[in-house]
Amino acid sequence: MKSFGASKEFLLDADQDWEVVGEGVKRKIMGYDDKIMLVKVLFDEGGIGYEHEHYHSQTTYVASGEFDFTIGGKTKTVKEGDSVYIPPHVLHGATCTKKGILIDVFSPIREDFMQ
Repeated sequence: MKSFGASKEFLLDADQDWEVVGEGVKRKIMGYDDKIMLVKVLFDEGGIGYEHEHYHSQTTYVASGEFDFTIGGKTKTVKEGDSVYIPPHVLHGATCTKKGILIDVFSPIREDFMQ
């Protein structure tokens, strides 16, 4: 795995640019080193995080909004204050039913998010 070093110690939200990653979905990388990464993801209502899988462990905290999350074929509605855990190599995705923000934590770093 390529090393990306580490982010600055302080990453102020206003200083980070949004990256559009799909229709109605954009993200900001909010901190990382090679072992862990924190990502803020903004969904417009109807925005879709299409089903996919990866070798990273992932936890996601719902900071605001409401989402239908599918993990390993099981779907549940999660809302502000809820969280999910996604094991490595498990198919997962989400549809936003009320505009909101997800906070994703990945281990190790998502190399594919780095530019």
